[in-house]
Amino acid sequence: MRNENVFSVRGDAELVARAGHLFESAESEFVCAARDLRTWSQPAARQAVRARMSGPHTPGFTTRKLLSPVALADEEARAHLRQVRGAGALVRISGSRLPHETILIDRRVMILAGRETSAGREYTVTTSQTLVDGVHSMFRALWDTAADLETYLRGDVPHLDARSRAILGELASGRTDTSAAKRLGVSLRTYRRRVASLLTDLESDSRFQAGVRAGELGLAPGRG
Repeated sequence: MRNENVFSVRGDAELVARAGHLFESAESEFVCAARDLRTWSQPAARQAVRARMSGPHTPGFTTRKLLSPVALADEEARAHLRQVRGAGALVRISGSRLPHETILIDRRVMILAGRETSAGREYTVTTSQTLVDGVHSMFRALWDTAADLETYLRGDVPHLDARSRAILGELASGRTDTSAAKRLGVSLRTYRRRVASLLTDLESDSRFQAGVRAGELGLAPGRG
Protein backbone atom coordinates (compact mmCIF):
# COMPACT_ATOMS: atom_id res chain seq x y z
CA MET A 1 0.00 0.00 0.00
CA ARG A 2 2.91 2.37 0.50
CA ASN A 3 3.47 2.52 -3.26
CA GLU A 4 0.01 3.90 -3.90
CA ASN A 5 -0.11 7.37 -5.40
CA VAL A 6 -2.96 8.33 -3.07
CA PHE A 7 -4.25 6.57 0.04
CA SER A 8 -6.41 7.43 3.03
CA VAL A 9 -6.10 6.61 6.72
CA ARG A 10 -8.21 7.23 9.79
CA GLY A 11 -6.85 8.40 13.10
CA ASP A 12 -3.48 9.71 14.22
CA ALA A 13 -2.08 6.27 15.03
CA GLU A 14 -2.76 4.93 11.54
CA LEU A 15 -1.33 8.08 9.99
CA VAL A 16 1.93 7.59 11.86
CA ALA A 17 1.99 3.87 11.10
CA ARG A 18 1.22 4.21 7.39
CA ALA A 19 2.92 7.51 6.59
CA GLY A 20 5.54 7.92 9.31
CA HIS A 21 8.31 6.93 6.88
CA LEU A 22 7.38 9.94 4.75
CA PHE A 23 8.15 12.25 7.67
CA GLU A 24 11.51 10.56 8.08
CA SER A 25 12.36 11.37 4.47
CA ALA A 26 12.11 15.14 5.00
CA GLU A 27 15.34 16.73 3.76
CA SER A 28 14.83 20.39 2.90
CA GLU A 29 11.35 21.75 3.59
CA PHE A 30 8.33 21.07 5.79
CA VAL A 31 5.34 23.36 5.28
CA CYS A 32 2.01 23.34 7.06
CA ALA A 33 -1.15 25.35 6.44
CA ALA A 34 -3.79 25.00 9.14
CA ARG A 35 -6.85 26.75 10.47
CA ASP A 36 -5.86 26.20 14.09
CA LEU A 37 -3.53 24.18 16.33
CA ARG A 38 -5.95 21.36 17.15
CA THR A 39 -5.91 19.15 14.06
CA TRP A 40 -3.97 16.38 15.77
CA SER A 41 -5.88 15.82 18.97
CA GLN A 42 -3.55 13.18 20.40
CA PRO A 43 -0.29 14.59 21.86
CA ALA A 44 1.34 11.15 21.63
CA ALA A 45 0.81 11.08 17.87
CA ARG A 46 2.24 14.57 17.41
CA GLN A 47 5.27 13.61 19.46
CA ALA A 48 5.73 10.43 17.43
CA VAL A 49 5.78 12.43 14.21
CA ARG A 50 8.27 14.94 15.61
CA ALA A 51 10.52 12.11 16.79
CA ARG A 52 10.59 10.59 13.31
CA MET A 53 11.51 13.87 11.60
CA SER A 54 15.27 14.22 11.55
CA GLY A 55 15.37 16.88 8.85
CA PRO A 56 14.33 19.93 10.91
CA HIS A 57 17.50 19.62 12.97
CA THR A 58 19.84 19.82 9.96
CA PRO A 59 21.34 23.03 8.49
CA GLY A 60 19.39 24.48 5.58
CA PHE A 61 16.09 22.84 6.52
CA THR A 62 13.10 25.21 6.36
CA THR A 63 9.87 24.85 8.33
CA ARG A 64 6.96 27.11 7.41
CA LYS A 65 3.68 27.31 9.30
CA LEU A 66 0.75 29.26 7.87
CA LEU A 67 -2.22 29.75 10.20
CA SER A 68 -5.48 31.66 10.34
CA PRO A 69 -6.14 34.29 13.05
CA VAL A 70 -8.29 31.80 14.99
CA ALA A 71 -5.05 30.02 15.91
CA LEU A 72 -4.24 33.06 18.09
CA ALA A 73 -7.44 32.81 20.08
CA ASP A 74 -5.77 32.22 23.44
CA GLU A 75 -2.54 33.00 25.24
CA GLU A 76 -1.40 29.37 25.28
CA ALA A 77 -1.59 29.20 21.48
CA ARG A 78 0.30 32.48 21.11
CA ALA A 79 3.00 31.28 23.46
CA HIS A 80 3.28 27.98 21.58
CA LEU A 81 3.70 29.74 18.24
CA ARG A 82 6.36 32.02 19.69
CA GLN A 83 8.17 28.94 20.95
CA VAL A 84 7.93 27.33 17.51
CA ARG A 85 9.23 30.53 15.96
CA GLY A 86 12.05 30.69 18.47
CA ALA A 87 13.07 27.17 17.45
CA GLY A 88 13.64 28.39 13.90
CA ALA A 89 10.31 27.87 12.16
CA LEU A 90 8.83 30.61 9.99
CA VAL A 91 5.29 31.46 11.14
CA ARG A 92 2.83 33.63 9.26
CA ILE A 93 -0.84 34.52 9.73
CA SER A 94 -3.16 34.57 6.73
CA GLY A 95 -6.49 36.33 6.42
CA SER A 96 -7.57 33.77 3.82
CA ARG A 97 -9.75 30.79 4.68
CA LEU A 98 -7.54 27.77 5.42
CA PRO A 99 -8.37 24.04 5.64
CA HIS A 100 -8.11 21.84 8.73
CA GLU A 101 -4.48 21.12 7.89
CA THR A 102 -2.31 20.59 4.81
CA ILE A 103 1.26 19.34 5.13
CA LEU A 104 3.83 19.35 2.32
CA ILE A 105 7.21 17.65 2.63
CA ASP A 106 10.04 18.54 0.23
CA ARG A 107 7.43 19.21 -2.49
CA ARG A 108 7.17 15.41 -2.83
CA VAL A 109 4.53 14.38 -0.30
CA MET A 110 1.24 15.94 0.76
CA ILE A 111 -0.97 15.06 3.73
CA LEU A 112 -4.48 16.53 3.90
CA ALA A 113 -6.48 16.42 7.12
CA GLY A 114 -10.20 15.81 6.66
CA ARG A 115 -13.23 15.55 8.88
CA GLU A 116 -13.36 14.01 12.33
CA THR A 117 -15.06 10.60 12.53
CA SER A 118 -15.78 8.11 15.30
CA ALA A 119 -12.65 6.23 14.19
CA GLY A 120 -10.53 9.39 14.25
CA ARG A 121 -9.74 12.15 11.81
CA GLU A 122 -9.47 11.19 8.15
CA TYR A 123 -6.18 11.91 6.35
CA THR A 124 -5.39 11.66 2.65
CA VAL A 125 -1.75 11.09 1.69
CA THR A 126 -0.44 11.54 -1.85
CA THR A 127 2.87 11.55 -3.70
CA SER A 128 1.26 12.64 -6.98
CA GLN A 129 3.64 15.31 -8.24
CA THR A 130 0.87 17.13 -10.08
CA LEU A 131 -1.25 17.41 -6.94
CA VAL A 132 1.70 18.30 -4.71
CA ASP A 133 2.97 21.00 -7.08
CA GLY A 134 -0.50 22.51 -7.45
CA VAL A 135 -1.13 22.77 -3.72
CA HIS A 136 2.42 23.99 -3.07
CA SER A 137 1.87 26.83 -5.56
CA MET A 138 -1.34 27.83 -3.77
CA PHE A 139 0.46 27.65 -0.44
CA ARG A 140 3.23 29.98 -1.66
CA ALA A 141 0.67 32.46 -2.99
CA LEU A 142 -1.02 32.58 0.42
CA TRP A 143 2.34 32.64 2.21
CA ASP A 144 3.58 35.63 0.21
CA THR A 145 0.54 37.71 1.18
CA ALA A 146 0.44 36.61 4.85
CA ALA A 147 1.90 38.58 7.77
CA ASP A 148 4.77 37.47 9.97
CA LEU A 149 3.54 36.38 13.41
CA GLU A 150 5.02 39.32 15.32
CA THR A 151 3.95 41.81 12.63
CA TYR A 152 0.42 40.48 12.80
CA LEU A 153 0.29 40.68 16.59
CA ARG A 154 1.58 44.27 16.56
CA GLY A 155 -1.07 45.18 14.02
CA ASP A 156 -3.70 43.42 16.12
CA VAL A 157 -3.34 45.89 18.99
CA PRO A 158 -6.80 47.12 19.99
CA HIS A 159 -7.33 50.86 20.34
CA LEU A 160 -7.47 51.81 24.00
CA ASP A 161 -8.38 55.34 24.97
CA ALA A 162 -6.98 57.15 28.01
CA ARG A 163 -9.84 55.88 30.20
CA SER A 164 -9.19 52.24 29.28
CA ARG A 165 -5.46 52.64 29.88
CA ALA A 166 -6.19 54.17 33.28
CA ILE A 167 -8.33 51.16 34.18
CA LEU A 168 -5.57 48.87 32.97
CA GLY A 169 -3.21 50.72 35.28
CA GLU A 170 -5.56 50.16 38.21
CA LEU A 171 -5.78 46.45 37.44
CA ALA A 172 -2.00 46.25 37.29
CA SER A 173 -1.69 48.04 40.64
CA GLY A 174 -3.63 45.34 42.47
CA ARG A 175 -5.97 47.84 44.13
CA THR A 176 -9.46 46.77 45.12
CA ASP A 177 -12.33 47.70 42.83
CA THR A 178 -13.65 50.13 45.44
CA SER A 179 -10.30 51.91 45.74
CA ALA A 180 -9.75 51.97 41.99
CA ALA A 181 -13.23 53.37 41.32
CA LYS A 182 -12.65 56.11 43.90
CA ARG A 183 -9.29 57.06 42.35
CA LEU A 184 -10.89 57.32 38.91
CA GLY A 185 -13.89 59.25 40.20
CA VAL A 186 -16.54 56.79 39.07
CA SER A 187 -19.04 54.56 40.81
CA LEU A 188 -18.13 50.98 41.66
CA ARG A 189 -20.76 49.75 39.21
CA THR A 190 -19.38 51.90 36.39
CA TYR A 191 -15.82 50.81 37.11
CA ARG A 192 -16.73 47.13 36.96
CA ARG A 193 -18.69 47.65 33.75
CA ARG A 194 -15.65 49.32 32.19
CA VAL A 195 -13.38 46.50 33.39
CA ALA A 196 -15.69 43.99 31.68
CA SER A 197 -15.57 46.04 28.48
CA LEU A 198 -11.77 46.19 28.67
CA LEU A 199 -11.53 42.40 29.04
CA THR A 200 -13.59 42.08 25.86
CA ASP A 201 -11.35 44.53 24.00
CA LEU A 202 -8.26 42.56 25.04
CA GLU A 203 -9.93 39.21 24.25
CA SER A 204 -9.23 38.08 27.81
CA ASP A 205 -11.23 35.82 30.13
CA SER A 206 -9.79 37.19 33.38
CA ARG A 207 -8.15 40.28 34.80
CA PHE A 208 -4.84 38.44 35.07
CA GLN A 209 -5.05 37.40 31.42
CA ALA A 210 -5.84 41.01 30.47
CA GLY A 211 -2.57 42.09 32.11
CA VAL A 212 -0.63 39.41 30.23
CA ARG A 213 -2.31 40.37 26.95
CA ALA A 214 -1.62 44.07 27.54
CA GLY A 215 2.06 43.35 28.19
CA GLU A 216 2.26 41.16 25.09
CA LEU A 217 0.80 43.96 22.98
CA GLY A 218 3.13 46.54 24.49
CA LEU A 219 0.33 48.55 26.11
CA ALA A 220 1.72 50.64 28.94
CA PRO A 221 -0.76 50.87 31.84
CA GLY A 222 -1.75 54.32 32.99
CA ARG A 223 -0.50 56.26 29.97
CA GLY A 224 -2.84 58.12 27.65
